Amino acid sequence: MKISFNYLFVFIIFFMIITLLIPKNRNSIFFVPKGWPKPNYNFSKNNFSLKKFELGRKLFYDPILSKDSTISCASCHLQYSGFSHTDHNVSHGIDGKKGTRNGLALINLAWNKTFHWDGGVNNLEMQAINPITHPNEMGNSLNNLISKLNSNFNYKNLFFKAYNDSIIDSKNLLKALASFTVSLVSYNSKYDKYIRHEKGGTFSIQELNGLKLFRTFCSNCHNEPLFTNFTFANNGLKIDPNFNDLGRYNITHIQNDSFKFKVPTLRNIEFTFPYMHDGRFNKLSEVINHYANINLNEIKQLNLDIKEPITITENQKKDLVAFLFTLTDLDFLYNKTFSYPFK
Repeated sequence: MKISFNYLFVFIIFFMIITLLIPKNRNSIFFVPKGWPKPNYNFSKNNFSLKKFELGRKLFYDPILSKDSTISCASCHLQYSGFSHTDHNVSHGIDGKKGTRNGLALINLAWNKTFHWDGGVNNLEMQAINPITHPNEMGNSLNNLISKLNSNFNYKNLFFKAYNDSIIDSKNLLKALASFTVSLVSYNSKYDKYIRHEKGGTFSIQELNGLKLFRTFCSNCHNEPLFTNFTFANNGLKIDPNFNDLGRYNITHIQNDSFKFKVPTLRNIEFTFPYMHDGRFNKLSEVINHYANINLNEIKQLNLDIKEPITITENQKKDLVAFLFTLTDLDFLYNKTFSYPFK
């Protein structure tokens, strides 16, 4: 059967259009949403593959990483809460030990330059070392963990599939974990649909008022579209005497860094409670009231972006919360690709 030139031409054009519409990086789960800045993470040093991602996903949910095989990464980073910790104000580790900080949400990590509340790690592949080896978290050592993994036939097989090497070492272990966590991209909230003018992105009057308030009072630190400026700030919290946490100062030993903590992303903030580095606030209304009642004369090294308290009415506070709820990305929170691997 002969195909006319016109039909063939139309088919070729159609195929070319479809090819152009398919993102070139969809061979990986990670991708950069349109209009977002370039990620900070260097993928050339950890080439992505689905096998590495699946290996990292299995490791993330496996308590084998802890000394006594009772605590996994997911124990403190629950998917339904934006990969944060909601049931305690601070993280809990092996033997019921408590940490001193609330577990940060693991969202859009590819754009981060530093990790943890104090920025003590500047490479995503190194980030997992701290919780694995911290005595109040997983309480393990890398040597002991590598020995456990090398004694596990299933893991030796998975590492061979991912790295063509059945001898497991810490380098590939950390790269596998990073292959999973770097893929945790949240970009499909109601806010995102509003920005992209998509169906489901129509804001109510209250949400529009909240967006205006947010851009007036909050956006200096929580820049769109990632809703953080990746810096460290003293936001006026009085020190908790139970922890005496000096924040960034513990890393830099610079006096001006005292009580400064990382500015977290606000994405999925509806579900990432409790709030602040020590989890002292359970409700967003408490957070807003904190900023509304700051005494500028009492706080040293206060973040320069906080020039005055947030002066808004009670109804405006509700509008602001309504906007913050538009940052909830249910597609991310319930994405089975990121869930516990049952296989």
